[in-house]
Amino acid sequence: MKLATWNVNSLNVRLPHVLDWIAAEKPDVLCLQETKQEDSKFPYAALQEAGYNAVHSGQKTYNGVAILSPHAIENVTFGIPGLDDEQKRLVTATINGVRIVCAYIPNGQSLDCDKYQYKLRWLEALIGYLQQELQQHPKLALLGDYNIAPEDRDVHDPAAWVGQVLVSEPERKAFNAFTSLGLHDSFRLFEQEEASFSWWDYRMAGFRRNLGLRIDHILVSDALKSQCRRCWIDQGPRKLERPSDHTPVVLELE
Repeated sequence: MKLATWNVNSLNVRLPHVLDWIAAEKPDVLCLQETKQEDSKFPYAALQEAGYNAVHSGQKTYNGVAILSPHAIENVTFGIPGLDDEQKRLVTATINGVRIVCAYIPNGQSLDCDKYQYKLRWLEALIGYLQQELQQHPKLALLGDYNIAPEDRDVHDPAAWVGQVLVSEPERKAFNAFTSLGLHDSFRLFEQEEASFSWWDYRMAGFRRNLGLRIDHILVSDALKSQCRRCWIDQGPRKLERPSDHTPVVLELE
């Protein structure tokens, strides 16, 4: 079983990239973030023609999450129960017995911004939600754009990022709370090259110079950890014309 996550930064722009990628890689699950389109504009027909079912929670211009799979997508829920939030950032479903949580965690903008406090509240709500989901679904994977670089080795220049979002202590504490629930960073289950990143700024030739961050993650529960066989970052789509600033992260399960 192959799971993948990809912040496409506008599916309207990146749909050809997605269709080419799923044709080549044939993931069993692909979680998308920042689709940036309403449900009425989502390309269900094009994906169905490519052999993929889909569920989507979207809004105009911002946010938006989707789960794609060639298999049945069951027991679908949207958002975090109990959290009053108009932003479309979470969709959950069961595929082949695995509970898939697709998340687009808020960016936070800056440490002195209301959006940062919103991010911390959202993370707290997500942690509570995952705790409940894990009780019902031992086989669970949390995929998405976390907007958190969990360690300094996940940042191209830690000193340059001091005092900024994505690397702050409260954000990293929240990431560690996921692991305290029994979730494991699948990328770090395997030996990886140094300076492995999933996001690069469009500016300053960020990708060419590898000035990146690893902020897209696939965390898996204890029940799935032993089934993990390989996890990697596929830089191919980032090399395309008009790419997303993120690239897919892929996990193979036994």
